Amino acid sequence: MPEAPRTAVDKALDLVEAVTRAPRPVRLTDLAGEVGLHRATAYRILLDLVRRGWVLRAGDRYLPGTAVLRMSAAAAGNSLTALARPVLRDLSDVTGMMVNLQVLETDRARVIDVVRPERLAMISHLLGEALPVHRFAGPLALVAALDPAARAPYLRPAEDDGYPLDGDAGLLADIARTERTGIAVERGRNEKLVSSISGAVTPGPGAPVCALTVVGPDAEFEEARLPALEQALRDAGERLRRILTDPQGGTA
Repeated sequence: MPEAPRTAVDKALDLVEAVTRAPRPVRLTDLAGEVGLHRATAYRILLDLVRRGWVLRAGDRYLPGTAVLRMSAAAAGNSLTALARPVLRDLSDVTGMMVNLQVLETDRARVIDVVRPERLAMISHLLGEALPVHRFAGPLALVAALDPAARAPYLRPAEDDGYPLDGDAGLLADIARTERTGIAVERGRNEKLVSSISGAVTPGPGAPVCALTVVGPDAEFEEARLPALEQALRDAGERLRRILTDPQGGTA
């Protein structure tokens, strides 16, 4: 009996499985070759898989998305969390702060990994929580790194909460400042005694993969210390960007 032709679902699953099996983030050309698809066909399917969270895109490479991580431990070795974990741990050691990893979803950012020092056990880690852009630094950093045309879905939760979009104290001004500086700062907006700074990891313009966020007591984010914290965050973000986009040259 002749083999049935592959359906669109077959092709999508072939790509998801190939990304999951890969020991490192993999290029489109290699993926297409492995699953026997034309490059253009594979690219079109990957666009939908990225949109649905099954695959994450980091520059010209692909790795398992959050939907895969929630369903299968098989992706752990090549997951964003596995690749980023040493970076989170080292950033926490350097700053003495809690550090988390966030990725964008439909209209919020989700915390997918956390390193929390024992001394900060009183601060909620928010692991698994979906956070809105108007209350947290991580989503703010990610949304500010998006192309302006892609930001609208992330503004809606703020509008629903009655949070102002316009004016010097509005969300759009916060996004503009973050886009300009590359660092989102949140002090007392969500919890008065807790502050955070965040930076998006962005292999290409308008395409943030994730955000690293440093969280700690507000008293430890005084103006004199902020430059050192921001530099540590930038260095960690660049290290993770290299790991994601240059698996041979980047090291965890």
